[in-house]
Amino acid sequence: MKLLNYAVHNGLENMRIDSELLENAIQKNSNEPIFRLYGWSPRCVSLGRNQNGDFLHKNIDVVRRLTGGRALLHDNEITYSFVSPISFIPNGESVTKSYKYISGILIDFFKTLGIELDFGENKKVSTHFDYCMLLSTGADVCYKGEKIIGSAQFRKNGYVLQHGSILFGYDKDFLEELFNEKVKGITTVNNLLPKITKEEFISLLEQYIKNL
Repeated sequence: MKLLNYAVHNGLENMRIDSELLENAIQKNSNEPIFRLYGWSPRCVSLGRNQNGDFLHKNIDVVRRLTGGRALLHDNEITYSFVSPISFIPNGESVTKSYKYISGILIDFFKTLGIELDFGENKKVSTHFDYCMLLSTGADVCYKGEKIIGSAQFRKNGYVLQHGSILFGYDKDFLEELFNEKVKGITTVNNLLPKITKEEFISLLEQYIKNL
């Protein structure tokens, strides 16, 4: 597995890089999975592929993802993307099983830090929620029922791009103002591992991916 080390870019650049990784893998008929880690500056809202952004009334960078789902605020987080042939993933033709395989990499990493994560339960979705982290599906990653990693997928020509947000911390007041929603049912790395810095967390995750 090829690792692209953590780097910070603006929203448009981050989405361009993910798109190019997918397109290059398709063109080269690549068999090697790619795992990329990145951050965002300035903070940015990404909209799902078909999501209407009319609910946003705050002056903030906005970008549209290749993947579906609801909006995410990319701020105090570590974002990952994973690009590979669908055939690389056991039972990869199943979207749910591919989510769980890819997200399982992160679950196994958290185990090395003494944190037991699991997949969320499918819940009925209220269309009122514009913020992705307030929704729960069987492919989301949670700690004791509270969501910590939200992910989305796009498939093309036998390849998959999955990317997602690992919440390190969040500004509750800003989130609630931005999405006009009460923020609940989520947790963060900072809550679970208060003694670890973001830089230390990223370094440990990079080392873990390198050893896969």
